[in-house]
Amino acid sequence: MPPKFDPQAVNYVYLKVVGGEVGATSSLAPKIGPLGLSPKKVGDDIAKATQGWKGLRITVELKIQNRQASVSVVPSASSLVIKALKEPTRDRKKVKNIAHSGNITMDDVIEIARTMRTRSGAKHLSGTCKEILGTAQSVGCTVDGQPPHDVIESIQSGDIEIPEE
Repeated sequence: MPPKFDPQAVNYVYLKVVGGEVGATSSLAPKIGPLGLSPKKVGDDIAKATQGWKGLRITVELKIQNRQASVSVVPSASSLVIKALKEPTRDRKKVKNIAHSGNITMDDVIEIARTMRTRSGAKHLSGTCKEILGTAQSVGCTVDGQPPHDVIESIQSGDIEIPEE
């Protein structure tokens, strides 16, 4: 038998959801039902907390303590890059296989790198910027009108200076 649930302990549950939409309670129920929470209420809380990420798939952290769930968004690098493109929201059910062919600035890349700094494997901010540029390349957008890989080479050669913090 599994150990009894302690309501005083803090539990974390990570979920991948579509921003601004109420997820299926059938997928929430097995994860948070044993913790004594209502899947419908938690789904509404998630939809409210992710309104700024409408239409994007993002990770959400549920911090559960005393049978209360607090929702916080843990954005990935790709969702931050797509949000920086400022594309209009799309209906996921109608529009499929979208190409993100926009353009972001180097300032956007540095800002995203500062956000992702704690979860990065790089020693310096320039390494985190290169990670974000690699993500931008796989998303399919350009940086200041150039392909992201050319910007990475410019950072490595020293043509583009990245401020330290």
